[in-house]
Amino acid sequence: MIKFTKKTVDMTSGNLFKNILMFSFPIILSGLLQLLYNATDLVVCGQFGSDNSVGAISATNSLINLITQLFMGLSVGANVLMARCFGANLQEKGQKIAYTSMIMSAIFGVILGVFGVFCSGYFLVWMDTPDAIIDLSTQYLRIYFIGAPFSLIYNFGASLLRAVGDTKRPFYFLAVSGLFNVAFNLFFVIVCKMDVAGVALGTILSQAISAGCVVVCLMRNKGFFHFKFKEMRFYKNEAIEIARVGLPAGLQGAIFSLSNVVIQSSVNALGEVVVAGNGAACSIEGFVFVTMSSVSQACIAFVSANYGAGNWQNIKKAVWYSASFVCMFGIYFGSLVAVFAKPLLSIYLTSPEAIEAGCSRLLIIGFTYFICGLMDAMAYAIRGVGYSLLPTIVSLLGACGLRILWVYTAFKIDSLHSLQGLSISYPLSWVVTFAVHLLVFILVYIKKKKYYEKVKIQQTEECV
Repeated sequence: MIKFTKKTVDMTSGNLFKNILMFSFPIILSGLLQLLYNATDLVVCGQFGSDNSVGAISATNSLINLITQLFMGLSVGANVLMARCFGANLQEKGQKIAYTSMIMSAIFGVILGVFGVFCSGYFLVWMDTPDAIIDLSTQYLRIYFIGAPFSLIYNFGASLLRAVGDTKRPFYFLAVSGLFNVAFNLFFVIVCKMDVAGVALGTILSQAISAGCVVVCLMRNKGFFHFKFKEMRFYKNEAIEIARVGLPAGLQGAIFSLSNVVIQSSVNALGEVVVAGNGAACSIEGFVFVTMSSVSQACIAFVSANYGAGNWQNIKKAVWYSASFVCMFGIYFGSLVAVFAKPLLSIYLTSPEAIEAGCSRLLIIGFTYFICGLMDAMAYAIRGVGYSLLPTIVSLLGACGLRILWVYTAFKIDSLHSLQGLSISYPLSWVVTFAVHLLVFILVYIKKKKYYEKVKIQQTEECV
């Protein structure tokens, strides 16, 4: 029998509406704190750094996501499998997943760090990064990727804790590291005059703190699984399962990022002022997105746990409640961002031209962002019932394909050759991809449920 503590949320019984909200809230706060890493970088550099600092950091965002998403997707695989084991009370298998996941996070973190340090400059050249900011962007990226192992260790560890209903402690760790991040940024930029190098250094030091906290937490954990260095072992079968579920999720994230890299390249061609405005707008949008993305993470955890427990009615409820929360958060916060675009951008920027460019993007994205949240929630729900590759294919053909097509067709039209013209591609791709994801989920849910009921009938007959 699974025991729930004050640190965990019951994912397979009780009031799912309340439990999903309780599960999501600490993840939302954690996501907001992670976003503050980058937002603090931009604000501190914008107010105390050189003239091109904001543009230099902004030009790196899509590239960072492109390089890291594939590996971060593996943490989704760890989360799904651990949640299934938790729902089915398979503690021994869950323990194997915990050890294998943490070993993978360390190995892939080192690989990611080395790749990022040596290849960042080449990618920035390929993206047509303006000459005025490319040196600063390269400097920021190379330091940033040194911290890749810390980032992956934290995210894998947090995914394991969230899979068993513990979303509070990952938030506490980020709260502590977030405070250090602000302090580090102010010290390195204002006192040490290190500009973008200072905020990058502050980020990796704060990531090291959050990674250390999550490792200590896992070592002291006395719940569904524990963590001891002397018992660490790599389990091949569990690693394959994590990769089977996580790689498609990572591939989807990487594909999304690839389309954003193509768009960022088009933004770069519009000049460093537009790059700065776009980067600040993206940072603000991120705070809206994380509220919706956190609900999607709750969705996959609840769907996976109930899938393991065979609670099909709860799976339907989890998806419906998650979609409702996504709409509520997306519409409310997205509208606020659109309405108060100018004062929000003024926190980041001092250039009126850059602020105006950012406003042109936020007006389009803010009012339609909830559709993106619904799209993600459906994709996560599909993965929760055992289909990892399908949502990746849909996203490749839908969201990413349509955006790239837009860049090479509609964006070439004079009236659409602007940041606002580029931004229109986002809501169009979200609508199409969400509709297909919804249809796919309905079909796979029906198929999986029929198969499960058939197996149960066969097992009952054999017992008789």
